Amino acid sequence: MPIRRLPEHLVNRIAAGEVVERPASALKELVENAVDAGATRIAVRLASGGIDRVEVIDDGCGMSAGEMALALERHATSKLPDDDIEGVETLGFRGEALPSIASVARLIVESRVRGEEGWSRIVDNGELVEEGPAALPPGTRVVVDSLFAKVPARRKFLRTPRSEYAAAADAIRRLAMARPDIGFTLEHDGRRNISVQPGETRAERVAALTDRQLTENSVAVDYERGTAKLEGVASLPTFNRGVADHQYLFVNGRPVKDRLLIGAVRGAYQDLLARDRHPVLALFLTVPPGEVDVNVHPAKTEVRFREPGNIRGLIVGGLRHALDEAGFRSVQRPSAGALGNWQTEPVGAQPGAAPTAYPQSYQQNNQQRAAFFTPPPGSDQASVWDQAPDYQPAPEGRAEAAEAPVPDAADHPLGIARGQVAETYIVAEAEDGLVIVDQHAAHERLVLERMNRAMAEGGVASQGLLVPEVVELDESACDALEERIGELTELGLELERFGPKAMLVRATPAMLGAGHVKGLITDLADEIAAYDQHLSLKEKLDHVAATMACHGSVRAGRVLNVAEMNALLREMEVTPHSGQCNHGRPTWVKLGHGDIEKLFGRK
Repeated sequence: MPIRRLPEHLVNRIAAGEVVERPASALKELVENAVDAGATRIAVRLASGGIDRVEVIDDGCGMSAGEMALALERHATSKLPDDDIEGVETLGFRGEALPSIASVARLIVESRVRGEEGWSRIVDNGELVEEGPAALPPGTRVVVDSLFAKVPARRKFLRTPRSEYAAAADAIRRLAMARPDIGFTLEHDGRRNISVQPGETRAERVAALTDRQLTENSVAVDYERGTAKLEGVASLPTFNRGVADHQYLFVNGRPVKDRLLIGAVRGAYQDLLARDRHPVLALFLTVPPGEVDVNVHPAKTEVRFREPGNIRGLIVGGLRHALDEAGFRSVQRPSAGALGNWQTEPVGAQPGAAPTAYPQSYQQNNQQRAAFFTPPPGSDQASVWDQAPDYQPAPEGRAEAAEAPVPDAADHPLGIARGQVAETYIVAEAEDGLVIVDQHAAHERLVLERMNRAMAEGGVASQGLLVPEVVELDESACDALEERIGELTELGLELERFGPKAMLVRATPAMLGAGHVKGLITDLADEIAAYDQHLSLKEKLDHVAATMACHGSVRAGRVLNVAEMNALLREMEVTPHSGQCNHGRPTWVKLGHGDIEKLFGRK
């Protein structure tokens, strides 16, 4: 077969396969063109997730009729005036987007330069069908209709409109974060879902597009090393998510998805977060153009650094420095004034009331703690001392009177509970040593195994909420949950859609008890969003059930009495896989008698 030059329309379709993978890809290219044109406001309208229609309107510099015709030719661009591709500072530079899109869709381009007449050009799947004058304000309007309508082999691989919309919204969020000086609006099927105004600060823009609570639960990143600079916003370790879908990385203002950068973020948080939790952040890396190659992938989402080790060190060091500066900060709690509304100084006995008899040790501790927590004279700081109730000693290990004979440790492999340390670890005495149990990790595994058994027997029993709770989420997260309502009902969780950005929780699995409903639904949405839409939720039951079990388990920091501790140990002894929690960490460790004797030099 002889070698031949391919026709222009076929070349454009091949190029479209690299540049235009889905509606979000076309949208990204069009918005990047609007940003490079100097726009201050960009409006985006989508129909059916962008499959049927993508419309981008900007107030940028516009194009003349001659420039518009040239823009629809391959490798024609205004962004490389001196042929220096290594020094490119614009988002686009390849000159492939418009002709590639025009070869696989019906493309309408209308543009007007200030002080001149507008012009319109319509190209249908690579063929020019109409051009002429157009009436519009200064700027450009681009419409992409029926993407891949005449390329069925490509169109059948598109996802559902909801999935395509989620990808398009993510692309807009990333571009809007990169340019807080530009206003962005996104409408889908007539409903406005994103609206940010020009002139916002970077922190305000990031919080508006991720989570409003991020403003109070984040640290500012500002770090330099050599010619590279790292800026942005990073969440405190206690403000995290179940998946890494809220991590936004930018290089010289360009949104990227780079393994080196993602790995550096993971390294910075590695000993601050569990392996299955991820921070929320937006990092903006600025390096000299000659130190980074942006011409690695046609979609321009990948970059290559000249000194990758230095860049990784910059990100890890910058994040560590910012988190260290935060000190003991954690997720924001209610203000001291709000706490003062229900926490007051100890008060004396009411007139005519009989004095309460307290043990001497309790009175001494009371006086010492009151002196420690009393604010300095003249201070308006709210107190954190509770009013002293009638004395009721908290249950503590052996200090609690035994209502039944203490079981024999020889009958139980995990021993008999003797106390609790740091309100997190159960200390038990076994026949052959000392057992220490992580109460949260252990109970989490027990709840998961109960859910698995209930599912095998026909479904998990649910407990209706006295007052249904409304949980606000992103629209894409609500869509993902709504598609799985039937399968979640089998897990004991009853949900209903409550508007475009909220879910109504009517019942939760009975075995989870009274938990944090909002946290449970948020993490479940993250888990489901990470799965392939074509997989049944039951095929990922372990992950979803583990998320639910985590929210229904005994938390670290909860005081348990002896009976509760022994009940937990007994259930662990008869439950499969109770030796490790749902995340792979051990639930208990044993220190044998021989090991204890070695510690004290007896052996």
